[in-house]
Amino acid sequence: MAKLSVIIVSYNVKYFLEQALQSVLRASRNLDVEIWVVDNASGDGSPDMVRERFPQVKLIANNENLGFSKANNQAIEKSSAEYILLLNPDTVVEEDTLEKCVAFMDKHPEAGGLGVKMLDGKGKFLKESKRAFPSPSVAFYKAFGLTALFPSSRTFARYYLGHLSNEEVQEVEVLAGAFMMLRKSVLDEIGLLDETFFMYGEDIDLSYRIVRAGYKNYYFPGTRIIHYKGESTKKSSVNYVRVFYRAMALFYSKHFGKKNARLFSLFIHLAIWIKAALSLFSRMAGRLALPFADGLLIYGGLYLIKNYWETIVKKSPDYYPFEFAAYIMPLYVLIWLVSIYFSGGYDRPYKLSKSLRGVLAGALIISAIYGFLDETYRYSRAIIALGTAWAVLEVVITRLAIHFYKYRTLDIERGDNSNFLIVGSPEESHRVLSLLKQSGISSSFRGLVSLNEESRNEDHHLGDISELQDIAELYEVNEIIFCARDVPAAVIIDQISKLGPGKEYKIVPEDGLSIIGSNSKNTAGELYAMDVNLQISRPASKRNKRLFDLGIALLLFIFLPFYIWFVKEKRKMISHIFSVLSGKKTWISYAAESERSPFHLPPLRPGILSPLDAARNRKIAGKNLHKLNLQYARDFSVWHDLSILRKFLLKKIRK
Repeated sequence: MAKLSVIIVSYNVKYFLEQALQSVLRASRNLDVEIWVVDNASGDGSPDMVRERFPQVKLIANNENLGFSKANNQAIEKSSAEYILLLNPDTVVEEDTLEKCVAFMDKHPEAGGLGVKMLDGKGKFLKESKRAFPSPSVAFYKAFGLTALFPSSRTFARYYLGHLSNEEVQEVEVLAGAFMMLRKSVLDEIGLLDETFFMYGEDIDLSYRIVRAGYKNYYFPGTRIIHYKGESTKKSSVNYVRVFYRAMALFYSKHFGKKNARLFSLFIHLAIWIKAALSLFSRMAGRLALPFADGLLIYGGLYLIKNYWETIVKKSPDYYPFEFAAYIMPLYVLIWLVSIYFSGGYDRPYKLSKSLRGVLAGALIISAIYGFLDETYRYSRAIIALGTAWAVLEVVITRLAIHFYKYRTLDIERGDNSNFLIVGSPEESHRVLSLLKQSGISSSFRGLVSLNEESRNEDHHLGDISELQDIAELYEVNEIIFCARDVPAAVIIDQISKLGPGKEYKIVPEDGLSIIGSNSKNTAGELYAMDVNLQISRPASKRNKRLFDLGIALLLFIFLPFYIWFVKEKRKMISHIFSVLSGKKTWISYAAESERSPFHLPPLRPGILSPLDAARNRKIAGKNLHKLNLQYARDFSVWHDLSILRKFLLKKIRK
């Protein structure tokens, strides 16, 4: 019988799961541990990765998403270990985490469950490491912001037990589902996770039942884990707010009676609507702030230019009619904003080149429309020319201001390209640089930091890890990449905690194809990986591809009577056009592969054509076919899609 069963429920987090498993294996060396992965029908190749890279792990691959509770129960029911650890896939445990936790549980037979000190990807303490039950008053204080306003109050901050020390062992009420070590005999007594809770709330329910049965839950800060958070859901989304608070309502209804639950349910639904509205407003404000500022500033500049042209050049204060400022100028601004949007100028990270391209494209569209207008509506070409110059200047100034606020430098060419260094061995350092290059990440490599002085003669060596803080400041480093093969998790967590949240941190799993990190506890983890940093994955590419599909489909539909005169397969072509218009298909997608790929490419709609239709050798198969698809995803452009489609259409006409 194993001492400990580690159970990880996974859903579309392949690379985070890989890193978590490696950290668990390192932490299992001195214990009898069995590891379970329950995959809830991931579409990213997670089950294949587990089978190939971790054959010692016991895998349960579900055909549908059964939810967190039911998936955990599947593995718990098959386990005979003394202790059960429910662990999130977006975590990294220290090398001695499992040993210390098991030793604590052995020493405290009254303990039914145990949680640990959790840090986010920037080393910041996660408050959910210790929590209280969500009584009506506690839930009210949290939902309406009083917990955040008074984080150390015994009354208002009770949800996160803010009055208790983060550095001392504490008896707590609620354990976090991200790391929940449980005594199997207690589970046999009180029952497994309640499968009524699909996601969220199940940890609160189980913690409550443990305490009600006479056992204790402990917060144990003697070891730490990194919890990236947000990988299966977006914490700021309206859906998250709705699901989370409904789970709280379900918990209250179950344990405090239906009569009392009605009032609480009313309050919960009120909280859901308020939180959802605030979340939606916050996200919309974040997305619309820059376009709104651009629109306001461009219009303001146009208005001043108009006044100058009227009074100084034309010497007539009423030279332009009211309609020009009221309707035409706003139309110019709207065209510029839309052009910037479709050029990717509002995609983060903001790129000056994309914004300028959008301004110039907008100017061309405005000029083209101007040429078709009746003479009575052609107010001034000079305003268009000067307005374009002002829009260019406005875009440069606002982007410089944003860049300076973020980086404290006006060197806009640096953009979001990081000055980074690598902590690890020379061998792993070279592998990381290769990964970054293959992933298309443009960053400035400052050098290598080793664990000892053995690598001092290596190229790019800057010093050892004891000097990391000084090196990071001296070389103006804003991103540090740790090699998990060489640097223990405990050392990584120490360094992240010491350096603080002012920098960004990423970890490279041993032999992995990914570099993983997170900017904050509220953002999903970030990946530098071959199959997620492809041109086809970028928001602008997805948007442009869909616009291309619609544009071509509409053109073919308009000229259909002419085109089908030359095409034999008329019905098939008409079917293609309507399939693309309805969104069921795309004109160009991947070529079908008969063999399993080393990693999965970003999903696309089924295609009418593929890169194979443009290849000289149409008998490509196996790994070469995957390389062709990879090249298409990496180098995607609308012009490439147009080239493939053009060859296809010409071929149909010639037939």
